[in-house]
Amino acid sequence: MKEASKIEKFVIAKVKEKRETAGLTQIVLSQKLNMSDSFVGHVETPRRRAKYNINHINALAKIFKCSPKDFFPDKPI
Repeated sequence: MKEASKIEKFVIAKVKEKRETAGLTQIVLSQKLNMSDSFVGHVETPRRRAKYNINHINALAKIFKCSPKDFFPDKPI
């Protein structure tokens, strides 16, 4: 199984940080994204293939009331 890239790991970490700050469980965030209850858990587990895509990032920005660019680094990795 292919390991997540540096940019994917960065985005996953940012989403996890915002999720924990907001006090949301993986299940609750998965439900807010209209995904299966296990989706966020799969994304946050390094050995799984699930990743966030651009549509997920846009939905996450709406959920957390921020800009989609808040999930990306300021400079390329």
